[in-house]
Amino acid sequence: MTVSEKTLEPVPPLHRWTPKALYVHIPFCTNKCFYCDFNSYVAAGQPIDAYLDALENEMRLTAEELPPGTIDTVFVGGGTPTVLTPPQMTRFLDSVRRHFPLAADAEFTMEANPGTTDLEKLAAMREGGVNRISFGAQTFDNGLLERIGRIHAAQDVVDSIANARSAGFANLSIDLMFGLPNQTLRQLQDSVERALELDLPHYSLYGLKVEENTLFYRLYQRDELPLPEEEEEVAMYEYLMERLSRAGYRQYEISNFARPGCESRHNTVYWRNEPYYGLGAGAHGYALGRRHINIKGVQPYIDAAANGLPRLETSEVSADEAMGDFMMVGLRLREGVTQEDFGRQFGGADLEETFGQELSRLVKQGLLERTGSARGYRLTRQGVLLGNEVFGAFV
Repeated sequence: MTVSEKTLEPVPPLHRWTPKALYVHIPFCTNKCFYCDFNSYVAAGQPIDAYLDALENEMRLTAEELPPGTIDTVFVGGGTPTVLTPPQMTRFLDSVRRHFPLAADAEFTMEANPGTTDLEKLAAMREGGVNRISFGAQTFDNGLLERIGRIHAAQDVVDSIANARSAGFANLSIDLMFGLPNQTLRQLQDSVERALELDLPHYSLYGLKVEENTLFYRLYQRDELPLPEEEEEVAMYEYLMERLSRAGYRQYEISNFARPGCESRHNTVYWRNEPYYGLGAGAHGYALGRRHINIKGVQPYIDAAANGLPRLETSEVSADEAMGDFMMVGLRLREGVTQEDFGRQFGGADLEETFGQELSRLVKQGLLERTGSARGYRLTRQGVLLGNEVFGAFV
């Protein structure tokens, strides 16, 4: 009997942990990239200080409703959080630490765009507790950068990394994209070599997804977006896996590569389907067996946060849904999922009794393999290439 055939109770008490991870959304950008569907707005003319007031009020109300224990990971995303001025940055980071007690060894990540982190801002970030920066490089080809709506140049990435290191940051990552319009395998190879020259501990490598409500989607609908053929995009991904491995990086998740010990601790919380606080306009959170989405617009969020928690939607998560989520996100990790973790989250439930039919079929198809004594499952190399087919089995 599969999970879909059972009548399941809500997520059991063992799963209702207080989050040890915090996500905060800063929805302001210098410009809107052509592929971006994140909840973000061009910063010029926006009420940023009023937004920070509202954000602190949400922090206070959240801490009252679900008092935090020690926070192990913080991730500040956007948007581009580094569009904040140094005084705004200091104010914002002070408010995080005031409402959420951080572990002494907490991982504190902030997203940044190249060219938005001068030494004064980096000093404010360091003083405020940030110890990891993720730069959105996307590509080292200036022509491609222009075609996807980025306003930085390749040299800005190099300069930003140098500035961060001089300010005392060692835990650094960059994002690269593949499958971009008119991008060739050779262009990707050149970008990867430029990226590896930076000798960073972590790289994230994402395939372009054409999302609704973006300029690229409108162009795609008009057949005006010249994307690489599927075979070429697969060749790009296979090249990335081979080249990063040869350079000494472990692919610990479908899109992420790191030196040992430098994996993103915060994102691993998501991939393990563990709870997290989610604050800010449009942010998602998961705690006490419930998921929430916040109001998205800047001024509507400000108005709502003045009167209470700025929720757009809150929903209970049944055990059925939570178990499916566990499998979909957990199988993104190259180590896969184990009976130990499944049982820990779901009151001792048995992984194979719950999903035996799906697991057996995917193993026979060569997309999953067993992981021995751990009573677990992980993607095969073919499964990595056909991940969506695997994940869809657990919806």
